[in-house]
Amino acid sequence: MCAGFNQDLRQRQSQSLVLAPQLRQSLKILQVAALDLRSVIQEELENNPTLEDLSNDTDSLDAPAESPADSAADTDDGSDASPPPADDAPSDGPETLDFSKEFEVLAKLGDDWRDNLYDSGSSQPYTSEDAERRQHFFDSLVTETSLQEHLIRQADLLDLEPAVHEALRHLIGGLDERGFLTQTPSEAALQAGLPLDAAQEAAKLLKTFEPAGIGAADLGECLLLQLQAAGKGDTLAARIIRDHFALLTRRRIPEIARKTGVHVDDVQDAIEDIGRLDPAPGRRFADDNNRVVVPDVAVEKDEDEWKIHLNNDYIPRLRISNTYKEMIARGALTKQERDYLRERMRSGKFIINSIEQRQQTIERITREIIKVQRDFFEEGVHKLRPLTMTQIADAVGVHETTVSRAIANKYIRTPHGVFEMKFFFTPGYENATGESVSNKSVKEMIHELVDLEDKSRPLSDQELVVKLEEKGLKIARRTVAKYREELGLLPSNLRRDYTG
Repeated sequence: MCAGFNQDLRQRQSQSLVLAPQLRQSLKILQVAALDLRSVIQEELENNPTLEDLSNDTDSLDAPAESPADSAADTDDGSDASPPPADDAPSDGPETLDFSKEFEVLAKLGDDWRDNLYDSGSSQPYTSEDAERRQHFFDSLVTETSLQEHLIRQADLLDLEPAVHEALRHLIGGLDERGFLTQTPSEAALQAGLPLDAAQEAAKLLKTFEPAGIGAADLGECLLLQLQAAGKGDTLAARIIRDHFALLTRRRIPEIARKTGVHVDDVQDAIEDIGRLDPAPGRRFADDNNRVVVPDVAVEKDEDEWKIHLNNDYIPRLRISNTYKEMIARGALTKQERDYLRERMRSGKFIINSIEQRQQTIERITREIIKVQRDFFEEGVHKLRPLTMTQIADAVGVHETTVSRAIANKYIRTPHGVFEMKFFFTPGYENATGESVSNKSVKEMIHELVDLEDKSRPLSDQELVVKLEEKGLKIARRTVAKYREELGLLPSNLRRDYTG
């Protein structure tokens, strides 16, 4: 019994090893953006001779590309042709391509994470902040490149002494979420067992990396690094940060003007320049404002019904080549050649199914988003409702990690503009009337309150809390402060205008 168990275990492990590359490819197809999908498929076309792209074949425009149904029903050798010799003939049993098991494994990937998300023994209530942290976890599953990965790539391009390179990687690994150093070069050298001069050189190099401001020891140095990178290291703004940072944080504009010998208007202008700098370049690293956005799906209203239109422009029309099916059917190939072609055909059909699965999943998720966020599509952002991946996963019948990957890097065109799909997933609050309000709507309220405030007496975070309570929303001051920072709004003492 033990021997049989071990043999069965080894067989399952072997099957898992064979299956893993296909699942990874399927996950990649599910996760990639519309604009990048063609290059992913093109790579598969280059590596798989049995796949054909019919997109530019005018002679086959009337013939549909191979569908998943065709793929599942079709055998590896092509049933129309004469079968090969009996000893190697593909049968209608084991050789029939049924991918349900593979996709079942794919749908369940990440199940191990579920237990880490809840503490069943905890008696603490599940708050909106818990939901935000949980949402961040799922967003992190699909992040293409982290700040650390981005910086390490820059480090690897440099011709450095091994000790300096190791010190640089150590410092990068210890950056906080803002992109600031969490230890001095001497502390890093001691902890990593490296020469002090190597750690010092590494710290100096890190401050030259992109994005500007990374590797700073504190906020003042972060802002200075950004000014220096922009060629403004000798400006009044730089002087204020370098020599009068304490006064700047208290926004003592008249005193700064006296100490620098300039007019208060010039100080005000310099502070406005400082206000446009990024106080936490590490946090917003994932934002790529220069990226070309191609929506994967569009939603538009047709009379009283919302219609979903998937973007198929970047998806080649694929099928398994009949030429290779006929080659197998003629029986003129060696067993090794037939086995190779069959494996390539199976891989190709899995790709075709994965593409179809991707599109179906995106459509189903979009349909559920419309059901929950109908008020948003009708009226705009202020009507956005709280929504979690768990809700959509349950409705669609997949795991949360599948939803997380399916919405990664995807955009949706709406009557109110183009939005990331993950924009619609947000924790929320309940107002005094029991109505659910998303945290994005709360941020919009905070932004509006700041826009309308008296600039000579800007609202503090606690005053913003009070204003929100007047609107029926009870939110902690630290949460308001966090939302304000995420909106790029300075604290009240740095928003005060002394020129009025």
